[in-house]
Amino acid sequence: MSDSSSRSPITLTVSGMSCGHCVRAVDAALAAAPGVASRRVAVGSAEVSLAPGATAASAVAAIRDAGYEAHLVGGSATPGTR
Repeated sequence: MSDSSSRSPITLTVSGMSCGHCVRAVDAALAAAPGVASRRVAVGSAEVSLAPGATAASAVAAIRDAGYEAHLVGGSATPGTR
């Protein structure tokens, strides 16, 4: 069952990351965040697919709770991040 067409991909810049440990910490935070359907994390960025109805705010909050700063790339295009 694939509903990837209903997911909204977003890109986040993530500051404070410098190594593989940081990548794993952000990946784990996103994996536990409500509404995150899938994610790909690299040093300095994260690409996240959101479940239908989810907002980027939950992904940003999860990253911040893990101790990093996150900002939506092209923030005005995604609702729910104000």
